[in-house]
Amino acid sequence: MNQGDIYEVYLDPTIGSEQSGRRPAVIISGNLVNSLVNTVIICPLTSKLKHYQGNLIVEPTSENGLPQTSEVMTIHIRSIAKERLKTKYGKLTKPEFNQVVESLNKIIRF
Repeated sequence: MNQGDIYEVYLDPTIGSEQSGRRPAVIISGNLVNSLVNTVIICPLTSKLKHYQGNLIVEPTSENGLPQTSEVMTIHIRSIAKERLKTKYGKLTKPEFNQVVESLNKIIRF
C-alpha cells in the first residue's frame, strides 16, 4: 500500500454528504506512515464528474486500472482503516499525484 496507489474501497457507513459506497480511492499518506499504522489517508474518486476547480480528472489507462474516467475528490479526504482497502486498481503517475497534492494544498491554505 503505497502513496499514489488506487484501490477499491468500501466507505460505508457514512453520515450526511460524505462520499459513500464502493469506489476507487487514491492513497495520499506517505509510505513510511503507511507501513507503520493501521490506517491510510485517501481521496475518493467519482465517475460522476463534478469538474471542481483543481480536481484531477483521470482517464483510464493500463497503469491506473480505472474502468472509467474519474475525478479525484480532494475535498473528501479521509483516514480509513486498511481493512476498507480491497482490490488494487493501479496507481497515479507522478505528475497526476502532484496535481492532487497541489489541490490539497489549496484546500488547506484557503
